Amino acid sequence: MTTAAIAQGGPGDAQLHRTIDWRGAFWVASGVPALVLFSIGGISGTVGVPAYTIWIVSVCFGLIQACTYAEIAGLFPSKSGGASVYGATAWLRYSKFIAPLSVWCNWLAWTPVLSLGCSIAAAYILNALAPIPTFTETSPQVAAWLADPANTGKAAADAIAALTAAGTPAIRDWTLYSGTLGPVSFSFNSVFMIGAILMLITFAIQHRGILGTASVQKVMGLIVIVPMLIVGLVPILTGQINWDNYTPFVPLAEAYAPAPGEWNISGWTLVFGGMFIAAWSAYAFETSICFTSEFKNPSRDTVRAILYSGLLCLLLYTLVPFTFQGVLGLEGMLAPDIADGSGVGHAMAQMVGGSGFVTTIMIMLMILALMLAINTAMAGSSRTLYQGSVDGWLPRYLSHVNHHGAPTRAMWTDLIFNLGLLAIACADAASFFFILAVSNCGYIIFNFLNLNSGWIHRIDNGHIHRPWKAPTFLIAVGFTLSFCNAMFMGAGAKVWNPWALWSGFIAAALIIPVFCFRHYIQDKGRFPTHMLDDLGITQEDLKERKAGILPYLTLVAGVAVVLIANWFFQI
Repeated sequence: MTTAAIAQGGPGDAQLHRTIDWRGAFWVASGVPALVLFSIGGISGTVGVPAYTIWIVSVCFGLIQACTYAEIAGLFPSKSGGASVYGATAWLRYSKFIAPLSVWCNWLAWTPVLSLGCSIAAAYILNALAPIPTFTETSPQVAAWLADPANTGKAAADAIAALTAAGTPAIRDWTLYSGTLGPVSFSFNSVFMIGAILMLITFAIQHRGILGTASVQKVMGLIVIVPMLIVGLVPILTGQINWDNYTPFVPLAEAYAPAPGEWNISGWTLVFGGMFIAAWSAYAFETSICFTSEFKNPSRDTVRAILYSGLLCLLLYTLVPFTFQGVLGLEGMLAPDIADGSGVGHAMAQMVGGSGFVTTIMIMLMILALMLAINTAMAGSSRTLYQGSVDGWLPRYLSHVNHHGAPTRAMWTDLIFNLGLLAIACADAASFFFILAVSNCGYIIFNFLNLNSGWIHRIDNGHIHRPWKAPTFLIAVGFTLSFCNAMFMGAGAKVWNPWALWSGFIAAALIIPVFCFRHYIQDKGRFPTHMLDDLGITQEDLKERKAGILPYLTLVAGVAVVLIANWFFQI
């Protein structure tokens, strides 16, 4: 399959089809704002009052970084798969193994959205179909239980616990099988079963190709984004914001404990932990350029897709955390149902002054928001696998597409891999955040490599026309941010799990045997001939390394920053 064939693909071809413009990519990426709901409680529970500023700073970093990604994407009008694919080519001159690391880590970052999103959505559905009854000390059932002679001497708390246990539907405690796997637990419970069904629904939507996916995402996006805007604005306009909830502006002394701390090493470690995990959501709109080879006009659509997606995220990632903090306050944000996401829909309903039916609507919108994010993740991550296969990084079987132009084998790989992750995510909150932290280690590694690929492409491929060229100072700022992100990972990953950083390194290293199988066994040590067509160079040209030792020094410095930050910053 040649690059020209990819570029000219039509409905009858076994390749991706050029059927959307930047608006289609915008709607496919419209699930990214919903990612704020995955970890809004977790970040508040870790950082405390300054949590809303974590989101604002993080999405601003994402916008700056997007300038580098938009430029390098313009170099590859015939490739899909996102910034990691475009950046990997810059590193190819300097190491065969560093280049596929970018693609692999980007996929590791994106694909868990399926399992994490499905676990939260499944919990909402289970709460709606089989809710746990709630009792208070004034409930008549409690009074009747205490009046029973068999319960003489018991307290109201005993009555509430007994009545809740008796009234909890059996399906909520049902588990086919559960156990532990290293630092995490896993469970094939009712939440897992519902989540698996949601994954299959997502697969069915994606099976129709990118045009069909964009159409579905547009409808779902409008249904979800408008209420998120309402939730972000109404409390401000109606005076529900309690400005005292933004003070004292200091991190927590200890995660998930309301006592304020100080701006010391421990406090900064918690803040960097927040910056680390926020990046997973706030930078994610770069997925809008995963579809370059499916754009009708890549030179125009690429930069518009990432710009408008970024502006939407800037708006919602600023408004929603700010409003949550202002209305709920620190105590409210530390509530367990906000931390695990199960109470976010109810909180959103309260913010717009609703109850009963409005709460039900908000919960339904939460489920739609999660499905929106899941659709976005499968669309982007499957194309990363597809293009990685086409370019010779990943096994050949992933390069297959169906007659709709959907990379179905990559989608099946996503689905099967995430069924395993779903069993872990459904076990408990600690396992959920372990997956999130390990996933984000991959994302930061990808981010570091790609931000530095911008200036490497400038040096090695400066002669190639760029439909949009970022101001040089923004490329330089992106270079600086790559090391900031490395520091966030080194200092902050341990906040979520003491094994997260090292597990992230192990997960990233798994690309080595995968790449070796493809490159040395399947391809006999040579890359596909079409891989470099967009750059107009041959594999012999890769021997010319204009950047000299600078990329290697950058890698060494990046690893040093991670390790030093991990050693210096302690909770």
